[in-house]
Amino acid sequence: MSDPTGTFVNTDKAPVLRADPDTISPLERRNSLEKHLQHRPDAQDLKNRHILLDTKTAPALQAKQLELERQQHSDSLRKHLEKRADRDELVERNILPEGNAAPALQASQKALDRHMRADSLEHKIQTRPKPEQLIKEGILEESENPIKE
Repeated sequence: MSDPTGTFVNTDKAPVLRADPDTISPLERRNSLEKHLQHRPDAQDLKNRHILLDTKTAPALQAKQLELERQQHSDSLRKHLEKRADRDELVERNILPEGNAAPALQASQKALDRHMRADSLEHKIQTRPKPEQLIKEGILEESENPIKE
């Protein structure tokens, strides 16, 4: 059945197929395809990007080869993790900081430790005995007096 405009009216509610005025002609489609094929990446580029599998092995063995490579990487990683030093050893070698402070507080903790050491050293320098007292106590000899030159 058709309506007054000449288009087909579907009374059975089935989809109606109509020609789309925006469809591409076969010549335009061919030109577009040729253009895209000219810019197509080569096989080596696809292999480097891990999109295309290496074709040196038989297709039936490629899946097994990939599984074997993954297993080798997994074994290597597991071996290196077993050899990894534990936290105590890294602290002992001064690779990790000794405190258990949060990472955001570690810089402040380090600065505080440095200031405390400086204060302690300053206090020890101020309270150390004078060379004359060390000579009296017999720790230094008169010839070793650093003040007498």
